[in-house]
Amino acid sequence: MRVIAGAYKGRNLKSPPSLAVRPTSDRLRETLFNIIAPRIEDVRFLDLCAGSGAVGIEALSRGARHATFVDRSRRSCQLIESNVQLCRIPEEQFEIYQMTAEDFLRQSKDCPWEIVFFDPPYQEDYLRTLNLLGEYEGLVIVEHHHKNQLPETIGKLVRTRMLKQGDSSLSFYEG
Repeated sequence: MRVIAGAYKGRNLKSPPSLAVRPTSDRLRETLFNIIAPRIEDVRFLDLCAGSGAVGIEALSRGARHATFVDRSRRSCQLIESNVQLCRIPEEQFEIYQMTAEDFLRQSKDCPWEIVFFDPPYQEDYLRTLNLLGEYEGLVIVEHHHKNQLPETIGKLVRTRMLKQGDSSLSFYEG
């Protein structure tokens, strides 16, 4: 895994040692950021179920002002910390929280992020977390298995686009 573009372009990132964690592929990350490129500059980016942190780090590399990484796994949080250090990202540009996406969202009532990326393990129930994001006003991107059908609307969020690449799909919601 590597950072694809921007300030940290070409930096190699450490991958999760476990096959239970499925990092977003370089190809899918490149597609994602080609789509959101006009919106990434100076935003606050939330990476839910962050795994290696590659998506949030890519956001920072491409001009996001701040990234918040959330993962329930202690190992994943350590991996994210290692990857932001490898890229020499200043501490004031990121935060890492070890908790579930649901618990984090319940505690974060104000939702100061302009873009949310949510990539849980494919076997998990997406809807509980998506329902917590339902009142969010911004861009929510959900990575999911292409056979996992997500609803067209969730609260105030409306799916505006869906993109399939390999076994993965990205659903883009706007609120």
